[in-house]
Amino acid sequence: MLLSGEHEKALKGAEARTTNNRMELMAAIMALRALKRPCRVALWTDSEYLRRGITEWIHGWIKRDWKTASRKPVKNAELWRDLHEQTRRHRIEWHWVKGHSGHPGNERADALANEAIDEMQANA
Repeated sequence: MLLSGEHEKALKGAEARTTNNRMELMAAIMALRALKRPCRVALWTDSEYLRRGITEWIHGWIKRDWKTASRKPVKNAELWRDLHEQTRRHRIEWHWVKGHSGHPGNERADALANEAIDEMQANA
């Protein structure tokens, strides 16, 4: 969900046979892609994997040619690369919020995700 002043744009999507982590990455990628010009962004997520990955871990992964500290390939590397590319266009503040804690934006995002899953299953 994108908010700018009084404007809101709801984005949603679902994929069969995927992981929560991949969908968290895709949500951030698609939200940033939807912005038409470079922006100042406050991005809220209930995923520490996403927030810590893009603000902390990614620097080491890039230095190690997309390998973890234990020299294993980074999971979801293609999505991390895409997200990293999207972040270069914007000034982003990454925020974490506890999931299912009543945070309005997080509750709205969960509702959109569930709608997308329901639509995908109905069309299967």
